[in-house]
Amino acid sequence: MFYMDLVNIVLSSLLLLIMVLVGVAFLTLLERKVLGYIQIRKGPNKVGFCGVIQPFSDAIKLFTKEQTYPIMSNYVSYYFSPVVSLFLSLLIWMLIPYTTNFYSFGLGILFFLCCTSMGVYTVMIAGWSSNSNYALLGGLRAVAQTISYEVSMALLMLSLVMLIGSYNLLEFELYQNIIWFLFLFFPVSLIWASSMLAETNRTPFDFAEGESELVSGFNVEYSSGGFALIFLSEYSSILFMSMLFSVMFLGSGLMSLIFYLKLLFISFFFIWVRGTLPRYRYDKLMYLAWSSYLPLSLNFLIFYIGLKIFLFSLLV
Repeated sequence: MFYMDLVNIVLSSLLLLIMVLVGVAFLTLLERKVLGYIQIRKGPNKVGFCGVIQPFSDAIKLFTKEQTYPIMSNYVSYYFSPVVSLFLSLLIWMLIPYTTNFYSFGLGILFFLCCTSMGVYTVMIAGWSSNSNYALLGGLRAVAQTISYEVSMALLMLSLVMLIGSYNLLEFELYQNIIWFLFLFFPVSLIWASSMLAETNRTPFDFAEGESELVSGFNVEYSSGGFALIFLSEYSSILFMSMLFSVMFLGSGLMSLIFYLKLLFISFFFIWVRGTLPRYRYDKLMYLAWSSYLPLSLNFLIFYIGLKIFLFSLLV
């Protein structure tokens, strides 16, 4: 029986990862189509029906191209940092709050924070090991940005954890049967949404890949397979953040179709923001993180702890 359970978990994990990668492929197609219509032009529409096969042809092109690497680079760390980056972004998907006999994550939120913290190292090493000034600048920007926003993100998550009394994502579904947390924690959800954009290096916070001044940033020296892996890990993180937002603020219920429509809408929100907003100035990004979001998230945390104690005292 134990071996059957083990085989079941391994097969379920493989199926999950394959589905995530297929989802990432179609998310890139959605982004290109939506950005096309925002800019009053057509997106990909030649390969297959309305460009449906375009992501797969792009993947084949990228992985069959010759892998080049700079002569002066630190080859081992340069080669493996995209691999580790994709591994970490796929590993986080294991804490999806399934109600079936999959993984049981009693401390799912702590696992998420650990994995996202580790993701900083892959960007830093990718920028440093290329031995290029542009790549190093992009890497340093990304590290400073991600670390800054992780602090307020962790405090916002702790605010929710304090009220729920559990780190398990399944508990969020139970507590949102009557009303979504989006309405109870509206300011928190707005801060979380913009921190999500900063954490995944998306517009208007895409300083790690600032094309206009850094020529694609930390991944400037990567081509073919290495670039594809960095690209996949970034979009996998976007999909996961959309899923997490849906679970935390929009009521989960993974067995319902409505949950996946919510997830799709949050993913669309990422693309919509990219097509609408210009890039922030870097000092304003840091000011926003340390002078606005950090004090706000600390205040919310203290407020919700006080609220929990007050409600507990009423019950007792």
